Amino acid sequence: MLASIPNLRRYARALLGRAGEADDLVQETLTRAWHRLPTYRRDGDILPWLFTIMHNLHIDQIRQPKLMTLPMEEEATGIAERPRQHDNLELRDLDAALERLPEDYRQVLLLVGLEDMPYAQVAEILGCPIGTVMSRLSRARAKLRALLADDAPSLLKVVT
Repeated sequence: MLASIPNLRRYARALLGRAGEADDLVQETLTRAWHRLPTYRRDGDILPWLFTIMHNLHIDQIRQPKLMTLPMEEEATGIAERPRQHDNLELRDLDAALERLPEDYRQVLLLVGLEDMPYAQVAEILGCPIGTVMSRLSRARAKLRALLADDAPSLLKVVT
């Protein structure tokens, strides 16, 4: 289970976009998995089982009313890096475009594209047929391309 934490964190951060909420989701996923470990069928990789738990928790969180919270500033790392202003703008554009995708599309796109999962595993995690995964992925990619296209209005403009 410990080896799965980086994958869970990466998916949660990409899904939610906020580090604190993503870490909370990962922690809740691991807590629920630990309590339900006796129900796990040890016939394969534990990662799809953990992603299924995370998916279900995320759906539950979406359905619950949210409390208004103020984000805390993350601590600065203090590590010097080369300037990457354009890289950051491109990442912000991508992040903003991902946020504009419907939830179903974003989930499939992140599991296949970010986590490099096969369609069958994604279908199992999301509880839908493999054909649905393929069509959602195709539509998600097309919509993401349209959002990021040069002819579409820029999500963040570079001022020169």
